[in-house]
Amino acid sequence: MEAMMSVDFQNCFIMILLCIFSLLCYSFFFKKSKISRRGHDLPPSPPCLPIVGHLHLLLSTLTHKSLQKISSKYGPLLHLRFLNVNIILVSSASMAYKIFKDHDLNISNRGVSATGESLVSGSSGFLCAPYGDYLKFMKKLAVTKLLRPQALEQAQGVRAVELERFYENLLEKAKKKESVEIGVEVMKLTNNMIFRLSMGRRYSEESGNAERFMELTRKTFNLTKKIFYANMLSGTLGKLGISLFRKEIMGVSREYDHLLERILVEHEETPEEEDQDKDMMDFLLEVCRDEKAEYKITRNHIKSFLVEVSNGGTDPSTRATEWTMAEILNNHKILEKMRQEIDTVVGNARLIQESDLPNLPYLQAVVKEGLRMYPPIPLVFREFQESCEIKSFYVPEETVLVVNAYGVMRDPDSWEDPDEFKPERFLDYSSRSGQEEQMREQGMKYLPFGAGRRGCVGSNLAYILQGTAIGTMVQCFDWRVKGDKINMEETLEGLILTMATPLKCTPVPRLGPF
Repeated sequence: MEAMMSVDFQNCFIMILLCIFSLLCYSFFFKKSKISRRGHDLPPSPPCLPIVGHLHLLLSTLTHKSLQKISSKYGPLLHLRFLNVNIILVSSASMAYKIFKDHDLNISNRGVSATGESLVSGSSGFLCAPYGDYLKFMKKLAVTKLLRPQALEQAQGVRAVELERFYENLLEKAKKKESVEIGVEVMKLTNNMIFRLSMGRRYSEESGNAERFMELTRKTFNLTKKIFYANMLSGTLGKLGISLFRKEIMGVSREYDHLLERILVEHEETPEEEDQDKDMMDFLLEVCRDEKAEYKITRNHIKSFLVEVSNGGTDPSTRATEWTMAEILNNHKILEKMRQEIDTVVGNARLIQESDLPNLPYLQAVVKEGLRMYPPIPLVFREFQESCEIKSFYVPEETVLVVNAYGVMRDPDSWEDPDEFKPERFLDYSSRSGQEEQMREQGMKYLPFGAGRRGCVGSNLAYILQGTAIGTMVQCFDWRVKGDKINMEETLEGLILTMATPLKCTPVPRLGPF
């Protein structure tokens, strides 16, 4: 409660400061942009406040819901204005499909301003990189080497060890009848899995490196909303020589740099063994040393990539798993149906494994339904690099595109009973027949990992992490919760969709010990 009051106070304080600042500086620093041209108008716009425009929507503690509400009233394609920043808001699958189909290259930049050489939202990172040679090279490397199915399969053993530790830790707490915070336990699991995949076994088991990386990940996500505000105001404040939150961002970056440089040096100094599985850092160092590589990456590129892989995989996967477990525990029939499937396929003599997932369609459907209802990052941001037309409406260059993935995946025009947790809807979702073009359009109904050229390349890994974590908790334990129903109230932590009341419950051994 204190944390929520603190967030509300901070938002109000920021709002007041921005209003005062806008009134004082508007006539000096804001240039009136060309937001229309003959015969073409901007998309419809709901009523706004003087000067600050629709800024009050952005500062809401539930931005995604505020935007969903206004879209349900005024339409799926809207023009909003935050101070001097033009925004196009999209809230339907059909509109998202049209934009990504016709303008994917034009919106291939995120429009995020880089914070110097920082490893967090910096110029060497994947997040802020414009769509060009570096981004295409790194995406190709990720798809064909780092996160390809064969690479994930080779690392199954590493993740199996961490999954067994996760199970043993929960079993120990169950024996002591201790309650656990699901998000905390799952974050340890996903952090350790991603750390070992990225930087190797020996570095997670020594010197507390994985734990230190998890602390830095938390710090980074606490900065995400500040980075977003700073980016939205960068044009105006830049004229005053003001760089918001730069000191905090660079402080976290230096901590990352110190840790990663030490691990990089250890990688370089440790001779490789023939039977040693290569991790991401090994591959990236090889590419860095390769004079014939398509793109010459630097040590900063390596560090930034590893930071963003960790940030993109740890907290979002953790939150999605926590939300899904809460829905499972609120729906006893779903829980029993999952157990029946797991018991039939896996049995009761061993722990669930990654190789079981393809034979567990209902578990996979539950994971997808959790991501549909609670996308970890509910708002997808892009930027129009050039002016264009959308359904006869004019969109100026440098306009920010916001796709409300939360709203799209709860759109009653696309989903039956969109606010109900129904995993069965995904059992035949992928097998529906139809023309290829229609199937692509239908695919835009489901956007937990974004879309287009900047869509998440780690979706396969995310499904594995969530599937095995949820499968283990359902297979091996009963769960005691306080009250009849779990509180499903939402909040935003940074830009991540989070449970307002963390999921706490007590595990009771059901199977095992294995």
